[in-house]
Amino acid sequence: MLLTAKEHIEWYENDTLQQALWLSASDHAAPARIVIVDDKTTADDAYRLACAGTSMLYRGDFYNARQLLQAITRRIERTEKNSTKRKSKKAANQSTKDAEGAIESASKHLPNLFHQQRQTTAQRSRILSRLLLELDADYVSSLRRAPDISAACLAAFGPLDKQIDKKDESCVLSFRDLQGALGAAGWREKGVPIKELGLSIYPHYGVFAPTRHEYVQLLLDAPLPTVHDIAYDIGTGTGLLAIVLAQRGISQIIATDLTPQALKCASENFERQGLSSIQLQQADLFPLEVPPANLIVCNPPWLPAKPTSTLEYAVYDANSAMLRGVLQGAKQHLSDQGEVWLILSDLAEHLQLRSREELLGWIADAGLTVKYRLDTQPKHGRSQNEADPLYVARSSEITSLWCLQSI
Repeated sequence: MLLTAKEHIEWYENDTLQQALWLSASDHAAPARIVIVDDKTTADDAYRLACAGTSMLYRGDFYNARQLLQAITRRIERTEKNSTKRKSKKAANQSTKDAEGAIESASKHLPNLFHQQRQTTAQRSRILSRLLLELDADYVSSLRRAPDISAACLAAFGPLDKQIDKKDESCVLSFRDLQGALGAAGWREKGVPIKELGLSIYPHYGVFAPTRHEYVQLLLDAPLPTVHDIAYDIGTGTGLLAIVLAQRGISQIIATDLTPQALKCASENFERQGLSSIQLQQADLFPLEVPPANLIVCNPPWLPAKPTSTLEYAVYDANSAMLRGVLQGAKQHLSDQGEVWLILSDLAEHLQLRSREELLGWIADAGLTVKYRLDTQPKHGRSQNEADPLYVARSSEITSLWCLQSI
């Protein structure tokens, strides 16, 4: 269940006070001001209302509502682009004339650029989430030409009747959250191809899709420990790492995750691959009441920053809490000759959010040492996009498999 706590919102429509349950999968606060908009509302007016903090409940045609959201998005992107140009011009005027000095200057400001980008993303999310949609208790929309969205909403948000007091009570959510549910339904149906394994992984709503999977080849290339009959996959998510281990012949695999939606997602992916022997356990990091592992694998969130939504927990980890927790607990869960395979990008180091010395210090403090490291370069588009404000960091990123063992 990904819905936030039960809360009601009110608005006036045709001089009558209306009420509905507020649902937010993005953890946005209930709207304080709501106006009714329809097919006659212009994109400029909608953008102005959204920027002013006013939420808009749409009445009219479903596809016109979708186009209105796209138009608001274009206006946000135009504003962001103009702002970036002004900042880039100012930075260029202040930087040194030589190329080396320019790169040094850009690197110096990367932490600020990262946090500014996070703020910009959060502001964009708030603005786009102000276009609202009303659904009945079965997740059915009364908008003209509305498609059947009930199955996608049910899969994403869970049964609405468990969230409401009245059987026929309606709910209101952002059109953007609905798009997320529909997009997740598409992923769940089509899957994410993992070419290194010759199969597809099927993410659920709220479980991070492995669209970047350059690390899979590292897991296939790493030499297994001499004894490798028992392995843990910590924070399994979609179950991808556990599937890699199963393909490599490890007979007993225990996969853990804290969220029920991730465990359900991993379970379905295991079933698709005929891997009924993989054990799933809801746990905060390490499994309970199981034998010590010969191999512990973990792909923790790569960036030490506070998540602002459910999906961001797979990318951002405040104070590197999960990474440090895995390192601190690994030794007591390892067999004598066991190994830890840690999948980690060094993007945080290039963004100056964490240093290599800090990482090595955490490893040593946990009673572990680096046996070897395998590296690969990401091939995703953002690492090659020179217009990205964080290009200096992204273009230098390396994803590694750190093999650790007890000292």
